[in-house]
Amino acid sequence: MDVRPLQERHRAPITAAYLDRLLKAFAADPVPGESFAFVLRGIRDDPTAALEAAGLPVAARRHLPPTSRLFRSAGLTLDAFLLRGAEVGVAAGAEDSGAAGTLYHTAGGAVPIASGLPVVATLLDLAPWELPQRYAATTAARFGHRLRARNLRDAARVIVASGATAEAARRLLHLPEERLAVVPLAVDPAFRPLAADPERSAVLRARFDLPPRYLVFAGRYDARKDLATLFAALAALREQTASVPAAVDRTGGRNRRARDKARPWPPVVVLAGAAGDGHEDSPAVARSARRAGVADLIRLTPQLGARDLAALQAGAVAHVQPALSDGTGLAASEALAVGIPVICSRVGALPETVGAAGIIVEPADPARLATALRAMWEGGSVARQVTRRARQRADGPQRTWADVARETRAVYAAVLTTDPR
Repeated sequence: MDVRPLQERHRAPITAAYLDRLLKAFAADPVPGESFAFVLRGIRDDPTAALEAAGLPVAARRHLPPTSRLFRSAGLTLDAFLLRGAEVGVAAGAEDSGAAGTLYHTAGGAVPIASGLPVVATLLDLAPWELPQRYAATTAARFGHRLRARNLRDAARVIVASGATAEAARRLLHLPEERLAVVPLAVDPAFRPLAADPERSAVLRARFDLPPRYLVFAGRYDARKDLATLFAALAALREQTASVPAAVDRTGGRNRRARDKARPWPPVVVLAGAAGDGHEDSPAVARSARRAGVADLIRLTPQLGARDLAALQAGAVAHVQPALSDGTGLAASEALAVGIPVICSRVGALPETVGAAGIIVEPADPARLATALRAMWEGGSVARQVTRRARQRADGPQRTWADVARETRAVYAAVLTTDPR
């Protein structure tokens, strides 16, 4: 298994979280005869030692040079060849040990070229093919992604997190339908209906200067997210005035004054995690917000731990996820798990994830997003309906990483049965 994303969490946080939680679930429920050989980046800390201590059987480790830093865009291409060499040693060791079957699992993007083992590839991100103008802008990047697509077509199975992602992978990468396996992700146990923690919330409010009422976005500042449309929508709301329900007029304005105090206009949006690990993205986000004239409506936070993020989400009116590409719907799933509704773009896994527990708008459409934000903020019938659905989802049965591990092992078994090599 290629676990290099665990050594570079800042570069691929969703992939790192996926591998971390999947391997912890494997360790918590070991299968007799199962063991792991890990591909790691050389000259870096080994994150698998803790997994081994937790009970994960580790048979071997193979170390590769830090190609991505040295060769940048050519990293994916070089990785494909280096991984082929690494897996030869793993396969030989497995054969010597009498293993019944061996396969290669990768989630970080690089796939061995002309693999000697059956390959299971988890595909969490389609942005290189959905947004080629951003992620395949150079000749080296285009060649690397073409090579990766070809290697994915040769994989015994490609695991994706949603039916929509499977359809997009089939269409964009020409992957055979029979080799696609849908294994939805699970959220961290910190995201639950009781995630609201008054003490923790008070600390977060003071730390990030949060108003009593806010919307929340969770994720990195990158081209997959569509913060430009969010900022344009907030700018449009600024030009509007807060609506006053007819019932207010009969009270001499008392209800209006109370409402205005409780629901300041326009809404404030907390961009949780958009500042980056060390606030390295703060200047870029701030410049974009200033250009749109909404800097005062934005609160930035660095990457937060699961418990802090869950508490922040639980205190929000709704979660906002404007996107141009989203292969997992994970941030929306986390919001729904704590019981708040989601406003999102009709992109990738998001509509499938959110369903009736939110408002889904067309991507890159500030006017429609502004309408959705206003409807949720003012708490009318639509807002009440989707909030009720979100709470019902949170109170219902929740998918766990034990489920993900069990279904992933079923994919392994199917591959080894049909393609033992």
